Amino acid sequence: MTTLVTAFVTVLGVGYLRPASGTWGSLAAFPLGYAVWLGTGALGFGVVTLIVTILGVRATAQYIETRNSKDPSEVVIDEVAGQWIALLPVAVGASARGLEPWDMYPGLIVGFLLFRLFDIWKPGPVGWMDRRGDAFGVMFDDVIAGIFAALGVVALAAIAHGVLTG
Repeated sequence: MTTLVTAFVTVLGVGYLRPASGTWGSLAAFPLGYAVWLGTGALGFGVVTLIVTILGVRATAQYIETRNSKDPSEVVIDEVAGQWIALLPVAVGASARGLEPWDMYPGLIVGFLLFRLFDIWKPGPVGWMDRRGDAFGVMFDDVIAGIFAALGVVALAAIAHGVLTG
C-alpha cells in the first residue's frame, strides 16, 4: 500500500481527526467539492463524484488489506463521495440559475445534515451495505446515504419553492 492510497482514503489526513472522523470527512467535502465545482461546473462535479466513488472502492480495498478493521474510522473518502452525492441537487440547481453553490446555503446545510443523519442512522439499504464488511460496503453505505439525502434535499426544495411560495 502506498502513501498516496492512505492520503486518498483519509482525505489528506482528515480521517485522523477526532472525535467524529466521519463528520470531519463530510465537512472536508465542502471546500473540495467547491473547488471541483468551480473547475468543472455541475456536470463535472457529478463526473468527479462518480470517479471518486469508483477509486474509493479500490483504494479502500487496498487500505483495509493491511488493517485489523474492515471499516477503519480514518477512511473518510466514503463520506466525501456520499456528501457530494447529497449536494449534487444543490450544484445542479445553482448551475441552472447561474448562482454560486454558496448562494443556496439552505440546501447545503440540509444536504449536510440529512447525509449525516442517514450515515449515522443507517436505515435499510444503508445498514445492509455497512454490514457487508468489505470495501464496497464501506463506500456504498455512504453512497446510498448520499442518495437518500439528495432525495430529501430535492423534496424539501420542492416544498419550500413550490408549496410555500405558491
